[in-house]
Amino acid sequence: MNRKVLVAGVGMIPFTKPGASAPYPQMAAEATRLALADAGLGYAQVQQAYVGYVYADSTAGQRALYEVGMSGIPIVNVNNNCSTGSTALFLARQAVESGAADCVLALGFEQMSPGALGSVFKDRPSPFDRFDQTTDELVGHAEIPLALRYFGGAGLAHMQQFGTRLSTFAKIRAKASRHAAHNPLALFRTVVTEEEVLSAPVMWPGVMTRLMACPPTCGAAAALVCSEDFAARHGLRAAVRIRAQAMSTDGPETFESRDMRELVGFGMARRAAEQVYEAAGVGPADLDVVELHDCFAHNELISYEALGLCPVGGAERFVVDGDNSYGGQVVTNPSGGLLSKGHPLGATGLAQCTELVQQLRGTAGPRQVPQARLALQHNLGLGGACVVTLYERL
Repeated sequence: MNRKVLVAGVGMIPFTKPGASAPYPQMAAEATRLALADAGLGYAQVQQAYVGYVYADSTAGQRALYEVGMSGIPIVNVNNNCSTGSTALFLARQAVESGAADCVLALGFEQMSPGALGSVFKDRPSPFDRFDQTTDELVGHAEIPLALRYFGGAGLAHMQQFGTRLSTFAKIRAKASRHAAHNPLALFRTVVTEEEVLSAPVMWPGVMTRLMACPPTCGAAAALVCSEDFAARHGLRAAVRIRAQAMSTDGPETFESRDMRELVGFGMARRAAEQVYEAAGVGPADLDVVELHDCFAHNELISYEALGLCPVGGAERFVVDGDNSYGGQVVTNPSGGLLSKGHPLGATGLAQCTELVQQLRGTAGPRQVPQARLALQHNLGLGGACVVTLYERL
């Protein structure tokens, strides 16, 4: 069985700085209620739930959803680093597409702490030990936080091979701020210029300033997916469907290539995107809008090439020509992206979903991409997993 999967409802709460949010059960319950209301459904009609988070104990998904109802449905907890939210969506889509269920909830949340990401368990091997070793060998700078070294190192590799300028990453961050200014759910809505990005505190000389990195954030987002028959029986709007979706993990090139771009998921993203394009019978030139994983401005630039939005080595020209924004080739991160919207790890993939569904419905307000029909989502987690999803307006 291979059924059409619709996105019946989406919901997202405003993202906040650590310490300023409600506890995770309340955040998650609010996002779920918003998605249910958006779909016009009651929780009793949800048959399964996949709940994603990174920094919470086992069965935190149940604790969160018990705030909404205790209906006895299967609740599966999902943890896949920064791609957790889209992994929950991937599983929900599979359940509906296969016929295992007709209406499934994908929920993601995160209650984060201030500062750089770090390991919780110190008495056992880290899932990043090989990543850390390779990064030490390729870029050094042990005094810099690891996530910054990963993605800054990938940007540096692009700079060294193609002559990409630091100002190009600043242009990406400035573009994100212009988009976020129209998003009431974004954490940072102040417009910053390229010059202000470059003059921000330096985190890695010649490679990165503070404004080029996304902030730790708390928040929640949710999506309800259902079959076409379920939507018809319940009188739900059938405006957006998941036309294709793929998930990829690391291949041998991650470590064998000795390339920081591969270490942060270039190959994963390219494989997943190619699978999606092939399954849907479309190409990058057919896309109208993209929400991609811009945890750092450097990763946004690298992802342009991984997703085929421009040729390898052509990302700087893509940015300078304005092909990544309104009036250009494809609008990237109209929400403001992780750089401006924030990045609560478990919620990010479903926040991207929320934005793209609104774009395809034509309800995105002043950030609306005109006549958007095809939307691509790219959500990446090191360690690693990458989920790419293509949505279509019906």
